Amino acid sequence: MIRFAHRFDTPTTSPIRTRARTPRHASATLALALAILPAACGGGDTPEPADEGTATTTARADTHDAFMDNVAALCGRAFRGEAELATSDAFDGEMIMHVRVCTEDEIQIPVHVEENRSRTWILTRTAEGLRLKHDHRYPDGTEEASTQYGGDTTEPGTQYQQSFPADAYTAELIPDAETNIWTMTIDPETNRFTYHLTRHGAPRATFVIDLSDEVPPPPPAWGYEGT
Repeated sequence: MIRFAHRFDTPTTSPIRTRARTPRHASATLALALAILPAACGGGDTPEPADEGTATTTARADTHDAFMDNVAALCGRAFRGEAELATSDAFDGEMIMHVRVCTEDEIQIPVHVEENRSRTWILTRTAEGLRLKHDHRYPDGTEEASTQYGGDTTEPGTQYQQSFPADAYTAELIPDAETNIWTMTIDPETNRFTYHLTRHGAPRATFVIDLSDEVPPPPPAWGYEGT
């Protein structure tokens, strides 16, 4: 049973999807028992993903920590998903998200597509909020040319949703990605984890992970063997 650590308000629905989802029969139904904290961050609707030009936060908010705690509640477990929107056929096939390593300030989340184990999402707490990086590796463990791109939060977000506008390193590495905004959403009502990317304000990628469809943990991502 998944126990999310924090609940301050009602989550939003998942971001835009362009392909009808094929129902799956989960091996087990996971009930969500949410521990309710005092309303330190107030009620109201969950905000939309961050837009370009929003004011930046100056210190890490309670909602940043709550989001990390809710992702960490999945630690050690793997779930099946699929790409509902992508710009490449590299994401065709079975997708497995594995919340593999969780420390106080970092969470490593390999995302495998079929036999491709090149991708790891890395969430990190910073003094100002949260950071998302994409670690891409070759089978021998060396880094690909396009790796370590991502961004930092610029808004408090919620315990269920955080957005990461592209940072300066990303803009230099991939100039066309300067306007990228990655949004991660946990929806406890539908048992879905969604990774959504926009570029120039338009949807570019949507990966939907079914948290009720748990699978055995896969092998480590390339470059992470032995860790």
